[in-house]
Amino acid sequence: MSTYVSPEHHPAFEEYCETIFELREDDVKVIQARIAERLGVSRPAVSEMVKRLESDGLICTVDGAIDLTDEGERLATTMVRRHRLAERFLTDVLGLSWATAHHEAGKWEHVISPEVEAAIATHLDDPTTCPHGNPIPGSDYVEPTMVCLVEIDLGSGFTVKRIPEELEFEDGMLEFLEQSNVVPGVSGTIVAKSPDGTTTVDVDGSVIGLGSFAAERILVEAAA
Repeated sequence: MSTYVSPEHHPAFEEYCETIFELREDDVKVIQARIAERLGVSRPAVSEMVKRLESDGLICTVDGAIDLTDEGERLATTMVRRHRLAERFLTDVLGLSWATAHHEAGKWEHVISPEVEAAIATHLDDPTTCPHGNPIPGSDYVEPTMVCLVEIDLGSGFTVKRIPEELEFEDGMLEFLEQSNVVPGVSGTIVAKSPDGTTTVDVDGSVIGLGSFAAERILVEAAA
C-alpha cells in the first residue's frame, strides 16, 4: 500500500510524470514528441514543461530518452496507483463505463489523499489491476505469461489479460473493446487474419475484427 506523501506539485507536473511512467510501461521510448502525442499538447509546451520538471529534479535524460528521477518515480507511481484504484472504484462500485471511469479518474488522481487511497483499496479488497488489466503499483500483482494478440496462431485460443495504456488514449477504443467484451478474463479464438493486419476473433459467440494497432498491443495468455 502506498504511504508516499508527495511535496506540493502542480497537477501538470503530476500528469507529466504519470505520462512518462506509462509510456515507459508500454515500451515506448520517452521523447518529447511521444509526450506531446499522448497528452495532446504542442511540442513547444512539452519542451517548456520538460525544462521545469528537470529544474524540479523530477526527470532526467538518459541515452536520449526522458526518464524519471527517484523523486519523479515516487510521484508517478503514486499518481498511477491512485488513477487505477479510482478506475476500479468507478467501474466496480459506481458502474461507470471504462471510458467514463478513465476520464473521471484523471481528475480524481490529483485530489485523492493517502487516507482515501487506503480506504478505496481496502473497500475493493486490494485489487492488483485496473479494469483494463494494468498493474496497480504497490499491490501484490504477479505478471502472467503474456503475448500480443497478433502472435496467437489462427484457430488457437487465448484469454485477454491486459489492455495497455496506449490503447486507452486511442479515440473510441475503450468504448469499442468494452462493448465488444474484449476485456480481461474473457477467452476467445482467432478465426481469421487479414492481409491488412485485421485479426478477427470469436468471443462468446460474437465475431469481432480488431485492427493491427489494437491486435499488436492487446496482451493475452495463449490457451494451453
